[in-house]
Amino acid sequence: MQSLYRGVGLAVLIGVMSGLGACSSWISNSGPSRAQVNDAVAGGNPNGIQIVDVTDSVARTLYAERNNADFSSVLGTSTAFQQQLGVGDTVEVSIWEAPPATLFGGGAADTSSVGAPSGARVTTLPSQIVDGSGDISVPFVGAVRAAGRTPSQLQAYIAERLKNIAHDPQVLVRLAKNETSYVTVVGDVSASTRMPLSARGERVLDALATAGGVKQPVDKIMIQVTRGDTVAAEPLQRVIRDPRQNVPLKAGDVVTALFQPYSFTALGATGKNEEINFEAQGITLAQALARSGGLDDSRANARGVFIFRFEDPQALKNWPDQPVRTTVDGKVPVIYRIDLRDPNSFFVAQSFMMDNRDLLYVSNAPVTEMQKVLNLVFSVVYPVVNGVQTFK
Repeated sequence: MQSLYRGVGLAVLIGVMSGLGACSSWISNSGPSRAQVNDAVAGGNPNGIQIVDVTDSVARTLYAERNNADFSSVLGTSTAFQQQLGVGDTVEVSIWEAPPATLFGGGAADTSSVGAPSGARVTTLPSQIVDGSGDISVPFVGAVRAAGRTPSQLQAYIAERLKNIAHDPQVLVRLAKNETSYVTVVGDVSASTRMPLSARGERVLDALATAGGVKQPVDKIMIQVTRGDTVAAEPLQRVIRDPRQNVPLKAGDVVTALFQPYSFTALGATGKNEEINFEAQGITLAQALARSGGLDDSRANARGVFIFRFEDPQALKNWPDQPVRTTVDGKVPVIYRIDLRDPNSFFVAQSFMMDNRDLLYVSNAPVTEMQKVLNLVFSVVYPVVNGVQTFK
């Protein structure tokens, strides 16, 4: 009889363990395992996911791509200023004619103009607003194109047109009222404003100072400069620290101060699973791991650290999976993979920069999954075996 009980208990134990072993695939997890992430590109890779190992070369390439998008690279550092006239500007035209003045002889004698002949007579035309067609009107010449020209270019053009009908004419064009050589400053500043530009060559920080400065902490502010179809963005802290990024502005530029607390999401076997804010100038992967509480020693797989990101197609030249597929908004879904069991990876982690809305995920170690299965097995088997012993 005892051998019968013993056989029943053993049969129950084997049956339970076999059933639970077959069901281990649906044991609850915090996310995919390292093997499942690595298999994400299997089956033809319909989602276009790229898996890229984080190496020193990859970190350097991504860092260089960031620098290629800074203010000095995108907007240039030229300080040459040409105040072009535009529709709405008010100009004043003065014309000197040498004696005997035949065309503008009614004006008063004036020799104050540098290079004007002795006894030359000046005629100052009424101030004119550059009309919607971009023109002003000059007697004996007619409509003259002013928009798109600098005052010196306009005065040279008028003098050339008068050369054959006036006696040794000289022309001076003065911008009486500036309506177009402005930079617009908006966003998280004390007071949105329009800053007039001068030959001094105002820069990004000049525009922010004119607007009363920013209202949020400097390390939380991104500065965006829009110039025509070109848009460039840079952390304010970097513009302050690096004089090369404090670039000269041009007429029509829009400077926007953006309060954008950047963040990444930490999931899996990290010290804490949550969205974590970071400064606009960026943080490294090493800093991100530290801010998320590091790896959980009891369950983390140090070889299974991943960064999920939507990347620009030009971020890397040699994508591992070809052809490169993009999402509807032109981004490449990328999983960056790093093995923290390799000591060299800690140096790489200090140069790999995190992006806004990155997802940092650490997978569970295989032994953790096995431990979950064993815990479930013994939680079921123990009451059965205990019941058999009690029945005995």
